[in-house]
Amino acid sequence: MDLTAVPLVSLRVFQEVAERGTLSSAASALGYTQSAVSRQIAALERVVRAPLLDRQRDGVQLTGTGHVLLRHAGLVLAQLDAASRELSGLPATAGTVRLGWFAGAGGTLVPSALAALRRSHPALTVTTREGTTTSLVRALRARTVDLAVLASPSPLDDETPALRVKVLDERELQLAVPSTHPLAHRDFVDVDDLRGWAWIASPPPGLGVWPGVDERQVVAHMARDWMAKLQLVASGAGITTLPESLAASVPQGVQVLRVRGGSRERLRVVVAWLNLSEPASVVVDALVSGTHP
Repeated sequence: MDLTAVPLVSLRVFQEVAERGTLSSAASALGYTQSAVSRQIAALERVVRAPLLDRQRDGVQLTGTGHVLLRHAGLVLAQLDAASRELSGLPATAGTVRLGWFAGAGGTLVPSALAALRRSHPALTVTTREGTTTSLVRALRARTVDLAVLASPSPLDDETPALRVKVLDERELQLAVPSTHPLAHRDFVDVDDLRGWAWIASPPPGLGVWPGVDERQVVAHMARDWMAKLQLVASGAGITTLPESLAASVPQGVQVLRVRGGSRERLRVVVAWLNLSEPASVVVDALVSGTHP
C-alpha cells in the first residue's frame, strides 16, 4: 500500500464526506457532482484496499479503515495549511481559524469574542458556521473546523483520540413565557405549573419541553434558532426553555422566569478541539474572556 501518490483533492473530498455524512451533501458543499465524489472515494478505497464507508439508506458511516485514514488525512491537510501560512510570512497568531458554534452561542458569546479579536489581533481571520452539536463534533473529527462551541453532553463522543474541551459556561435553564401569559406575573414558577401549556422546542437533540415534567406535553412549534423561538414566545405561540446567558437578549413581550422544583437543569457550554494551533488558542482565550470577564 502506497499513500504517497494519493492526490490531496481526494483526501479533502473524503474529509468532507466524513463530516457531511452523505455523498450528495459533500458534493454540494464542494461544488462537485455526486458521481465525481464517488469516483474520488473509490480511488482511495483502491489504494487502501478496503472500504472506507459503510453506505446506509440515510447516509454513510466510516468503517474502521475510514476512521484511521480520516485521522491521518486531517493531520496532513492541517499541516499543509499551516505551512502555507508560514510560507506566506504571516505571524504565528495570524491566519484563519474555522469556528463552529451551536445556535445558542450566536446570541452574545461568539459575536463578543469576534469583536474582541478584531481589536486585539487584526491579522487573525475567524470564519464561523452554525451547526448542531452532533454535526460539529463530526466536523472536528474531519478537521473541517478547528474549534467548536458546543452545548455539551459528556463525553462528546467515544472515538479516539478524545476531543479536548474547556468549559466556557454552566448555568441553569430558565423559562421564557409571553408577557401576557398567566404565569408571567410571578418571580418563579414550580415545575408542576408547567403542565398543560403549548411548548416551543428545538429539534432533537436540542432543548425541548422542560426536563422533568412528568406527563406528555404539547410541542406546538419547532425551531432551531433561539431568536426565532423567542419571537414565537413574544407572539403568544407558546413557552420555551432558555439558557440563562440569553436572558438579557429576549425581545419585548417575553418574560423570563426561574423554575423551582424538579431536577436542577443546567446548560454546559464548552469549546472543543483536536489540535490547538497558536491562532486557535488565541480564539479560545477570547471565548473564555467573554464568559469570564
